[in-house]
Amino acid sequence: MLTGKQKRFLRSEAHHLKPIFQIGKTGVNDNMLKQIGEALEKRELIKVSILQNSSEQKDTAAEKLATGTGAEIVQIIGNNIVLYKESEENKQMHLP
Repeated sequence: MLTGKQKRFLRSEAHHLKPIFQIGKTGVNDNMLKQIGEALEKRELIKVSILQNSSEQKDTAAEKLATGTGAEIVQIIGNNIVLYKESEENKQMHLP
């Protein structure tokens, strides 16, 4: 579980990131969870955008992504979800 200070730090780090995954009308599926899990292992912090034609609500999509990948939800802002998961092999960020 992330503290408020850690979430603030991660939000500032994620500000300049571009979303690397998009959730479309098919919603969250197993293949997407696998790819997002691999991206989190490499980058630790990613943004995922939800397209307007998506049938998923942003809160439920964020929960599915977090539980499916073992990540923490840092922020849901607009149609973007920021996820963080500490990497086991490529540790780059040092949380306060």
